[in-house]
Amino acid sequence: MRPSHPAATKLAVVMVGLPARGKTYVARKIARYLAWLGHHSRIFNVGNYRRHAVGAAQKHDFFDPTHPENVALRKEVADRALTDMLDWFDKAGDDTPATGAVMTKDTPMTPMTPSHSAAATASRGRSDSLSLSGVGKAGPGWVALYDATNSTIERREGIYQRCMERGVQVMFVESVCENQDIIMQNIKEVKLSSPDYAGTDPDKAVEDFSTRIAHYAKEYETLQVTECNDEIPFVKVINVGDQVIVNKVKGYLQSRIVYFLMNLNITPKSFFFTRHGESMFNVAGKIGGDADLSPQGQDFARRLPALLDSNLGPETRLTVWTSTLKRTMQTASYLSWPQLQWKQLDELDSGVCDQLTYEEIAEKFPSDFSERDLDKFNYRYHGGESYRDLVQRLEPVIMELERHHEPNHAILIVGHQAVLRAIYAYFLNYSLEELPYVKIPLHSVVKLTPKAYGCTEDRFTVDVPAVDTHRCMPWEDPKKVSTGPSQQ
Repeated sequence: MRPSHPAATKLAVVMVGLPARGKTYVARKIARYLAWLGHHSRIFNVGNYRRHAVGAAQKHDFFDPTHPENVALRKEVADRALTDMLDWFDKAGDDTPATGAVMTKDTPMTPMTPSHSAAATASRGRSDSLSLSGVGKAGPGWVALYDATNSTIERREGIYQRCMERGVQVMFVESVCENQDIIMQNIKEVKLSSPDYAGTDPDKAVEDFSTRIAHYAKEYETLQVTECNDEIPFVKVINVGDQVIVNKVKGYLQSRIVYFLMNLNITPKSFFFTRHGESMFNVAGKIGGDADLSPQGQDFARRLPALLDSNLGPETRLTVWTSTLKRTMQTASYLSWPQLQWKQLDELDSGVCDQLTYEEIAEKFPSDFSERDLDKFNYRYHGGESYRDLVQRLEPVIMELERHHEPNHAILIVGHQAVLRAIYAYFLNYSLEELPYVKIPLHSVVKLTPKAYGCTEDRFTVDVPAVDTHRCMPWEDPKKVSTGPSQQ
């Protein structure tokens, strides 16, 4: 067994808040953000532990603090999740997959006692109970998100003490919502679709869940600066980003989480992504460079405005973001909407391999060519960048997309294959191993609409032929993946 990494930061992010205040939403967003940056992240959701222990169909009185037996059972379930979380930290570095991906898991890692076992809930998709998060092979941080109400000072101080005893830093994140419209929207859109209310009349489900909230509210204590001997680090997020209060936060990871939470909001929005039109280098099979569009690429650029007009909606404004390279600006030249150029959106820098074909790279730099196939995310071109470098470069772009809060105002990014792969992987929660192989074809437009626990996707194509620049994973059957001149 390999020893754990002594230099790695171990951080437990402990969620705090009444039900329907967006704790799970915030926890998932933090986990996805940190994983995309290359940190190990995992969610331990106490609600799922409870469902596995006693079943999902529990009425509101199960959460009544005046019922000692139920209180003891809920504490046992919460303690089991906490123990699993601390055991996960103990294994830090022991079981890191060679591919650089771990599972974020919010179901028990160890079995519950037989007396409390129940039929397992129905399996759920990638965006719910089991989802991939990317991590780097030597990511500097191990972050667990302990997702529960943690509603009393006594409970929080117990969690803090256990984490300190195991050498794990603690940061509390409280989600406070005073907007009743947001609370009711959360109940109707998220809670009623949970396993707890499967097959239940919606009106009765709202009534039961509202009573559950009232039970928790009887004993709820908001975070105080005097907790944990006046040393408690916490962030309070009020009304999903309207106000953020910070206390005794320290260190890189905690600071990144605060930075992220300060840009978070729930304004309904959609983003459009498209690669530049086919370029002359695409046709020649060369990577990098600053080539002009091919005749087919120009045709796509001329047809792009009509496609956007038909899919935007009459009241939706649009702002266009491009890189500083000619092929993206030429693609956007027929668009009448306001445009911004971002240096951060420039294509991955291929260094000494710039303007070469893959055949030329294999001939001139054979060892580099094979090394990149072994670890495409971490491989850095000599004098250039890796996909890992690209992700770090794109963080300001992701923050700007997250903080965008103007309703009926969409953003179109006219970008490059590697850049759009990284952005797409962030919103769709792809692992870092998968990221460099996401297929983003030429002459198509992707529309992403973030939702509470995921992101919906629509794709539109323009009927203009183009070369296929996708390069499959080395272990895939090339006969099953269309090939052609490849870039990045």
